[in-house]
Amino acid sequence: MKLYTYDPAPNPRRLNLFMQHKGIEIETQQIDIMAGEQLGDDFRAINPECTLPTLVLDDGSILTEVIGICTYLEELYPDKPLLGATPAEKARVISWDHKLFVGLMMSIASMLRNKSEAFRDRALPGALDVPQIPELVDRGQLMLQDILPKLDAHLGENTWMAGDNMTFADIDLMVSVGFMAWVKQSVPEDCANLKDWYERVTTQLG
Repeated sequence: MKLYTYDPAPNPRRLNLFMQHKGIEIETQQIDIMAGEQLGDDFRAINPECTLPTLVLDDGSILTEVIGICTYLEELYPDKPLLGATPAEKARVISWDHKLFVGLMMSIASMLRNKSEAFRDRALPGALDVPQIPELVDRGQLMLQDILPKLDAHLGENTWMAGDNMTFADIDLMVSVGFMAWVKQSVPEDCANLKDWYERVTTQLG
């Protein structure tokens, strides 16, 4: 296997933390998104969608979605399970991963990609040039303000996001909280449960 990634970006960071926690080592090549290397012919030949991370399997096929890559690696490396140990736990982890990706990470990404000059005509990741829509910055802010208190309330009753143990849902939330700094946002002062959780998860993951 070979992994193509860009460590500073949020989606690659999700995968990187997953692999680090489980002690997974894979041959890796960095593709510099800020230099546009993902759009070059060399990388397009590997992944025509021009997205990172991309995992090339031993048979030459590729996996391009973080949750798919993690599901595959969890099967190969079951120690320190991060996707749940029972059917119910697995369902909770995947459900929270989806909620966090749609409600939090995509809200932040909308604020960043639809405002920053660095993402002009790159409002969505991938091979297609997509124009910015400034109104989506305000929508992202609205969604961010809506979900953070809900997460705080959930963590007031739960030590971890999806059960009694830290899972990939916690990794996703940790990365999303860090991603907020890219749009000059932070966890509100009155979200004490979320702040306490963040201390716990950073102690676990570093």
